[in-house]
Amino acid sequence: MSSVCYPEHMGTVPLETKRLILRRFRRSDAPSMFRNWASDPVVTTYLMWTTHASVRETKRVLSRWVSGYSQSDHYQWAICEKGSDDPIGSISVVDKNNRLAMVHIGYCLGRAWQGRGYMTECLERLIRFFFEDVKVNRIEARFDPRNPASGRVMAKSGMIFEGTHRQADYNNLGICDTSFYAILAADYRQKNHG
Repeated sequence: MSSVCYPEHMGTVPLETKRLILRRFRRSDAPSMFRNWASDPVVTTYLMWTTHASVRETKRVLSRWVSGYSQSDHYQWAICEKGSDDPIGSISVVDKNNRLAMVHIGYCLGRAWQGRGYMTECLERLIRFFFEDVKVNRIEARFDPRNPASGRVMAKSGMIFEGTHRQADYNNLGICDTSFYAILAADYRQKNHG
């Protein structure tokens, strides 16, 4: 086992993939966020937050997120296609443990952009960022097994399946099983540097 090594938090910095820009949210993103994913009950089925009923609700959420950018350990990215500044989803750290040097990633993408590999691109980029720049030791994510597409994103991004906890979580369908994927810094180094 490795000794305790605390992350070198740097906050939500701009990141880029082949097709996407990951940037900080702005309060002015509320109409796009509401339209593109937050108001869609299909998109929010397996999430812990309820479908937004109005742009006003989205504005309240964005206000909290934007206020958090003053903290170096706050990570909340808007996902935008290159050539457009219109957010189509979000990816963020939804939980963290500095003593374990661990971040837990959550994500959401508008239905119109699903199935194109965008979220895999985002997650791969965050994995690289958190291991190479922030120096975490563990990155994890979880999903409801009834939403296997989310698990496929984790697997394609190089994360390793760790098991399913029965009735250990909740979402908009109620109490649910939750399946975990994770990747350790040692896994990442071995995969990328032999």
